[in-house]
Amino acid sequence: MGINFDFARKFAADQLLKQGLEYLEKDPAENFLKILDIGEKLVRRDNHKRGIQIVRENYNKLPVIKEYVKKLNEIAPSYKNGLLLNLFINGGLFGIPYQYELSEKFGVSVPWTILIDPTSACNLRCDGCWAGRYNKSDSLDFETFDRIITEAKKMGIYFIVLSGGEPTIYPYLFDIFEKHNDAAFMMYTNGTLIDDEFADKMLEVGNISPAISLEGFKDDTEKRRGEGVYDKITAAMDRLKERGIVFGVSVTTCRYNVDRLFSDEFIDLMIEKGAVYMWSFHYIPIGRNPNLDLMLTPEQRAKLARRVDELRKTKPLFVMDFWNDGTYSQGCIAGGRRYFHINARGDVEPCAFVHFAVDNIKDKSLEEVIKNPLFRSYQKRMPFSDNLMCPCPIIDNPQMLRDIVEESSARPTCEGAADILKGEIAEELDKISKTWHEISREINDERMRSKGESSN
Repeated sequence: MGINFDFARKFAADQLLKQGLEYLEKDPAENFLKILDIGEKLVRRDNHKRGIQIVRENYNKLPVIKEYVKKLNEIAPSYKNGLLLNLFINGGLFGIPYQYELSEKFGVSVPWTILIDPTSACNLRCDGCWAGRYNKSDSLDFETFDRIITEAKKMGIYFIVLSGGEPTIYPYLFDIFEKHNDAAFMMYTNGTLIDDEFADKMLEVGNISPAISLEGFKDDTEKRRGEGVYDKITAAMDRLKERGIVFGVSVTTCRYNVDRLFSDEFIDLMIEKGAVYMWSFHYIPIGRNPNLDLMLTPEQRAKLARRVDELRKTKPLFVMDFWNDGTYSQGCIAGGRRYFHINARGDVEPCAFVHFAVDNIKDKSLEEVIKNPLFRSYQKRMPFSDNLMCPCPIIDNPQMLRDIVEESSARPTCEGAADILKGEIAEELDKISKTWHEISREINDERMRSKGESSN
């Protein structure tokens, strides 16, 4: 692990930081509260200090947190010294304060992470794929990919997320991981190409966590992803668990599978397989063959919001439900606020699901593209609603997205991208969002009251 800021090197000489690193390397579960004490002394922002205090309070209240922390002892040494240190020290302790400093200087947000598609190629053809309309021959050359990350680190961005296409196909993947061994990476992957050789390479570099995509159990997964895929996925999970590699799962939550995805049976299976996190993506009607009938109903979404809150208190699996977590993230995180997307052609998009751009990273520096008019148009409207259970400009506030695209003169980045702005899909999104605003208000108010009470 390398720390590239001058002030980071000064901190590294500090005895507190050295002690914290030692705790993390030796027995993180046993020393968890000591690590929190050190972290609270080192962090510089009040909201981060408060976050650590909340973790400490809940650690003593919720047995599930202690159970989750015990998993740290099962992590391979290369991942403790690579992924975890890069994520929490470079990406968090040193990176975030610097991002805020630059944000004030630039007049726009400097994000915490960037989602990058190294390639649009994929070995599967999943029904309804969000990236299904991109040109499958698109790919970032090594020099451009390398430059993006190099420039990102100069802005304090040390966490990079990969998608596609299928990133495991990209020929220079491990060249990137090895060269940028001071950064933490996560990649969304279908998992079918993670054989023993690939897993061994991951263990060696120690700074990449795969988030494996599936739709639930075997029937649901293979209905969308193809016959034989589920067994390849579970075999990959076994390989990762055996090696102590940190990994998670990524699920597309649809009308037909939501109850099974968030059942005790499925969650327990993912825990047994060794997953430490689960990202929930609500189905968005874009990409290949958009289907409005796959979207969650407002009633299902409300039920899911309460179910995820319950799971966080009872299961040792960190679940993130991006669309329903707006009350925790203070609205949408896209548009460069905390992240943005660069596709395999180099187009700079506000979100993986918003296929519009005004810039291409091949023509400009990273600093130039984060200042683009599309991101500025996003950020000046954030949050898009005072009901933070409605964070998204696509499915929750669709008129906002239409206004943003028009104001910034953004162009579609793939065939069919503009269909979400007009016609049948747009009309249906207006209806769904109106109902969701009404249904979700109660949940928003409950969470806001709870947040206010916890801060007192």
